[in-house]
Amino acid sequence: GFNFGIDFKPGLIVQVYIDSENINDGVVKEALSSMDAEVQNVGSKEDPLFNIRISEDPTVEDFREKTENNIKSVLYNVFGVGNVSIVSTEFVGARMSGSLSKGTIIFTIIALLLILVYTWIRFHLNYAVSAMLATIHDALFMVGFIGAFQLEFSTATIAALLTIVGYSLNDTIVIFDRIRENTHIIKDKSFSDTINISITQSMSRTLITSLTTLLAVLAIYIFGKGSIRLFALNLIVGIIVGTYSSIFIASNFVLSWQNAHAKRISKKVHKPSPKAAVVADEISAPAVQNKPKKITASAVNQTADEIAKATEDKKKAKAKKKKKKK
Repeated sequence: GFNFGIDFKPGLIVQVYIDSENINDGVVKEALSSMDAEVQNVGSKEDPLFNIRISEDPTVEDFREKTENNIKSVLYNVFGVGNVSIVSTEFVGARMSGSLSKGTIIFTIIALLLILVYTWIRFHLNYAVSAMLATIHDALFMVGFIGAFQLEFSTATIAALLTIVGYSLNDTIVIFDRIRENTHIIKDKSFSDTINISITQSMSRTLITSLTTLLAVLAIYIFGKGSIRLFALNLIVGIIVGTYSSIFIASNFVLSWQNAHAKRISKKVHKPSPKAAVVADEISAPAVQNKPKKITASAVNQTADEIAKATEDKKKAKAKKKKKKK
């Protein structure tokens, strides 16, 4: 469902300049309708530039040369030879696009793992995993946005994605650092209250940084052209998503981890021992089973006689020991 750019699928992309009145990408696409071409307007009214992309056909020999010649002939016939000029031509083969896709996935995973290791060393495992989950959330949201609106998925998209990963992580680390400091300073508050206080303290810094960055990227989106404009759009979405994930998602993961850890400790502390379980069973057993035996007078007298005899035996044994010592 992704609109992969020429970098990720084999094919030919030709950038052309067409000097004609009321020209737009719809007119160019209609002229090249027989070639199943994708047309993108990357210029302006004063500078009409178009990217024409055609997927590779493995059954056609010399695909690049034949397709480029066909594009030229069609455009020359429709708009005139003097009004059309070829600016650039790029061709990506199947092997190149496949290796680029594989490399992109591998290096993105490596970058995320390095982020996890850095955060683990800098803080603790719970902070590292929380930052990682928030970062994955940002990446998935951006990928979903790009797929839903069929934006071109190119190397510029990957650059924007990795930029947002770093940006969001930096914001998350700032909040985590404040939480860690406050846990040592604030002793009379719960951990959830400490998180709320930390987020409130760093809120102004987060909003000011995000807004100033957003203004700069917004200017690029408004005045930029071509792939740089698409790059800026991805950054705008990423900055918004990264800001709220650092505040509302990463911190909540830390809190959930802490609560789960506290529950595990509580269960271990209150877990009854086997002896306690036996005693509890005896206590909870029916009263009939624990009915005391009837004690007779003879049994009491017999017990008293035995005690007196044992006491006498002890006295005799002590006396014998004293005689031996003398």
